[in-house]
Amino acid sequence: MESAIPSSAAAPVGATNWLARRTLGDWLYALLLVAGAVLAYTRYGEVMDGYEVAILALHVPILAALGWAWRPFRLYAAAVAVLALASIWLYQGDLGRAEQNFFLKYLISSQTAITWMSACFFIATGAYWLGMAAKSDFGERTGSRLTWAASVMGATGLCVRWYESYLLGPEVGHIPISNLYEVFVLFSLITALLYLFYEGRYGTRKLGAFVLTVISVAVAFLLWYAFTREAYQIQPLVPALQSYWMKIHVPANFVGYGGFALAAMVGVAYLLAERGALAGRLPEKKVLEDVMYKAIAIGFAFFTIATILGALWAAEAWGSYWSWDPKETWALIVWLNYAIWLHMRLTRGLRGKMLAWWAVVGLVVVTFAFVGVNMFLTGLHSYGSL
Repeated sequence: MESAIPSSAAAPVGATNWLARRTLGDWLYALLLVAGAVLAYTRYGEVMDGYEVAILALHVPILAALGWAWRPFRLYAAAVAVLALASIWLYQGDLGRAEQNFFLKYLISSQTAITWMSACFFIATGAYWLGMAAKSDFGERTGSRLTWAASVMGATGLCVRWYESYLLGPEVGHIPISNLYEVFVLFSLITALLYLFYEGRYGTRKLGAFVLTVISVAVAFLLWYAFTREAYQIQPLVPALQSYWMKIHVPANFVGYGGFALAAMVGVAYLLAERGALAGRLPEKKVLEDVMYKAIAIGFAFFTIATILGALWAAEAWGSYWSWDPKETWALIVWLNYAIWLHMRLTRGLRGKMLAWWAVVGLVVVTFAFVGVNMFLTGLHSYGSL
């Protein structure tokens, strides 16, 4: 009986110690998040429903915990907040100022911010590859900083685009994750942040060339889609997307896609390491395996949540949790693919080249589920077609 007492008391003591380890900077960061949430509610609470208020409130502890666990995220969040608020202030409620104000026209309107994001991602990719080829720490460090800059501009662009949609009219306003243009920005942003987290956690920039390559491919598609289809223009939501479920289903989905893309590019690096290529330019294979596993684990967790939320959304919109729509079917294929991958690694002890190839092929499956279904198949989700 005595031995049970310490174990039952360990959890609250551990929680207390964890809080006690918070620094003044930690608490100031959390206080700024609270202040930001209060300001947002004060200014826009009258147009928010209870669901949106709950999301706003939940963002405070989530972002606080993220900033406490990953300190570079604090500066990132602050930079996005400052630039987005500056853009909103410069607009002064008039969308026409996007062509009149210098900073809006060339820096921090949604379209210019996303253009800067694209340019930074392309240049960062080149810097990482040059750094790897020349074994230059300066090149890799430049690539890392440009990736941070691209991530800041991408998030700023999405935040400002959200505000711009409401300037077009309350009936038009919506969270900017409703079409391929917007979600490709989201995908690039999430994949970059996941990579930057692991770059800091493992203290190596040697994977940047691989991960930024897949992001650059996504950005190239984004630019093609934007300028050939004028997809950068903000359009009202189609009826199927006028739901509060979209605000959590889509972001969760793309955390999954970002994790899977990251794992695939790490898989490419692993396969090159197996063949002895790029000797001395890649992390140890043990590190590559670990990053690949963690990226898939995170991606699978969020993709599972997104799939459940999607089923709930489908029940509300179409009266059925599952309709074997092509998008739903391919989402299930993606889920089963990574469920089996994790099962084989965790319970069967599978390691090495087989899992790396599996992660790479998995990206092909994800790409078809993400884009291919919209291009070649029709169904209930066809509102996102190319």
